[in-house]
Amino acid sequence: MSGAGRMIRNILTLGLWTLVSRGAGLARDLMMANYLGAGVVADAFNVAFSLPNMFRRFFAEGAFNQAFVPIYAKKLQSGEDAETFAQDAFAGLSAVLLALVLLGTLAMPGLVWAMASGFVGDARFDLAVSFGRITFCYIFFISLFAMLAGVLNAHGRFAEAGFVPVLMNLVFIAAMWLAVLMGWDMGTTLVWTVPVTGIAQLAFTWRAAVRIGFVPHFRLPHMTPDLKRLMITALPAMLAGGVVQINLLVSRQVASGTEGAISWLVYADHLYQLPLGVVAIAVGTVLLPELARRLSAGDAVGGQNAFNRGAEFALALTLPSAMGLMVLAHPIIEVIYQRGAFDAHATANTALALAIYAAGLPAFVLQKVLQPLFFAREDTRRPFRYAVWSMVTNAAIAIGLLPFIGFAAAALATTLSAWIMVGQLWWGARAMGPEARFDDRLLIRLPRILMACAAMVAVIWAGAMLLQPWLQSPGWRYFALTGLIGFGIVSYFASGFALDAFRLDEVKGLRRQR
Repeated sequence: MSGAGRMIRNILTLGLWTLVSRGAGLARDLMMANYLGAGVVADAFNVAFSLPNMFRRFFAEGAFNQAFVPIYAKKLQSGEDAETFAQDAFAGLSAVLLALVLLGTLAMPGLVWAMASGFVGDARFDLAVSFGRITFCYIFFISLFAMLAGVLNAHGRFAEAGFVPVLMNLVFIAAMWLAVLMGWDMGTTLVWTVPVTGIAQLAFTWRAAVRIGFVPHFRLPHMTPDLKRLMITALPAMLAGGVVQINLLVSRQVASGTEGAISWLVYADHLYQLPLGVVAIAVGTVLLPELARRLSAGDAVGGQNAFNRGAEFALALTLPSAMGLMVLAHPIIEVIYQRGAFDAHATANTALALAIYAAGLPAFVLQKVLQPLFFAREDTRRPFRYAVWSMVTNAAIAIGLLPFIGFAAAALATTLSAWIMVGQLWWGARAMGPEARFDDRLLIRLPRILMACAAMVAVIWAGAMLLQPWLQSPGWRYFALTGLIGFGIVSYFASGFALDAFRLDEVKGLRRQR
């Protein structure tokens, strides 16, 4: 199997598990929306759960793995002692996380204030502090999971780590069912479920790592030349991760002044994260170790092919998803969420946020495609500088537009700053080798992909007009929405094959490789 074919196979494997995870996550959100709506408890829980996830992206999935995976993959490629390096990294990360959990738990009122100062003075603040002190330990378990997932990915094992988010959502669903059966308070149940899911996720990944021969050890960290190199490389990435999380803080602060706004943004975020997770995160996760191996072997041609096929695959699936979400934002939110405590007002505001986020979806995807070009070279400084400019733009737009468009300013700032980040990454990659350049195949096919997307938009817009009565009928709306999305998918791929945006023989080739 060719290198690009193997890479696409790994992307499909990870993307499939992510799709299953997002489906389970959607079921989880449906239950949470039904039981909690978008009120006080929902806002408090969303802030409390966002805190460990924010720091997790800062320390593990973002900064740490972006520095760790390229070094570890290159050591595997060259036959160096990769296991000792990984053990040192595991010990160092464990010590940092333990200290962070203790400090964060003590400083929880300050963290909640930093995340949502609009809560001060009402019941949401004290509730979020109480919830946060329970959920914050999740960062310890999920960050160690992320590092072990990086080890598995460097060994070409993507399915095991891909299943873990599915496990998290299944635990949440089971906990909510149990709460209904036993008559437990739903907010309290969800809060205590968070650390339980972290333990389950780490245990599953630990076992997978042991099966490939890596047995992690908890011990005091020792400063070695490789660990020092990792820290020097990771520091700018950590700062960049901090900038990204500052963007999140700004969004939460802008939204916290309106009751329910944080929950509207969270529900919209979870929906646009479906294609983002299935495609972009899968591509970025697979592309980083692939490029690191290619660069280590001096294979510029293979690196260019991997980069371009990853970009082509990501855009071919993400552009139609973004346009479909923008056109169908209101019916999607109405059909999926509007029930129980989630009313028409919440639907309208969540749909607005979803449409704005969807406009930035291709930008988030391109970030995941472009960033590995830098991280595979252990260059984390330039992405940090780009992230700072993105942060300044995000804050200026969110705060500046808040008096005019309300909470929607947070979503719009996120989208516009994402496109600015992409522009900077593209400009910075121009001076790299041939592996960072778009090839003729991608440049020819991209306009055809856009034309296929336009044909799909025409079909689903007309279909939404025709199916409007059924979309609002309690007995038929699920079938109507499913049929509408199905028509859109069929029209996109039919147009794409007709326009030669993608070819049937390539699809058959992927099936044979699979």
